[in-house]
Amino acid sequence: MTRTILVTGGGTGIGRAIARRFAERQESVIITGRRPGPLKELADELGVRALVCDHTDPEALTGVLDELPDSIEVLVNNAGGNTDFDADGRSDLAAYARDFRANLDANLVSAALTTKALDARLAAGGAVVHIGSIAADQGAGSYGAAKAGLAAWNLDLAGELGARGITANVVSPGYVADTEFFRDRLPDERRADLVSSTATGRAGSPDDISEAVFFLASPAARHITGQVLNVNGGAHRTR
Repeated sequence: MTRTILVTGGGTGIGRAIARRFAERQESVIITGRRPGPLKELADELGVRALVCDHTDPEALTGVLDELPDSIEVLVNNAGGNTDFDADGRSDLAAYARDFRANLDANLVSAALTTKALDARLAAGGAVVHIGSIAADQGAGSYGAAKAGLAAWNLDLAGELGARGITANVVSPGYVADTEFFRDRLPDERRADLVSSTATGRAGSPDDISEAVFFLASPAARHITGQVLNVNGGAHRTR
């Protein structure tokens, strides 16, 4: 049976790879994001549906509900990113508060709002997958705090959705190349450090993350919920 897959922030990078992975399996894929250009480009390429939506804005989310189907089997909360890269450099307390909240909104509140808005449409036996970050364990200011909060919030979400047979998990990438995350401002030395911190000796790829998401949304993962799946080449190791 064809499933409906919603990928937020689906126009570029990791979101794009996730959308492509599901589309290749003939799933019905909907991608959302703030920028019409990348969304249209991928929609034209893959034949998926594209909807413009800022997932930090409750009014925008409410407005887009009429464009979404009544049942969604897989929700991928991918929208986000480190908003510190877009800050204006101000360091006063008001600017610090603004910038801190921006990361919380982009990476935690957006996922919570989207999941809440779609709660009644999440199909029994389906899956919710959030894209977290190695920063939740290794630190990166308010961005790391937001991703840590996302993983903590998901624990309760898994409990709430479990009675309906819906799983809720976090995929936590390490350094992933070929995305817009660093805004093309990652120094070569820093990139080398990130790669050398892995056990595999390479950067991650968007496809590495899309495969993990695809697995968590598959029948093989129906008894996996409330978990963080680290996909970082061993840069952060657990037991």
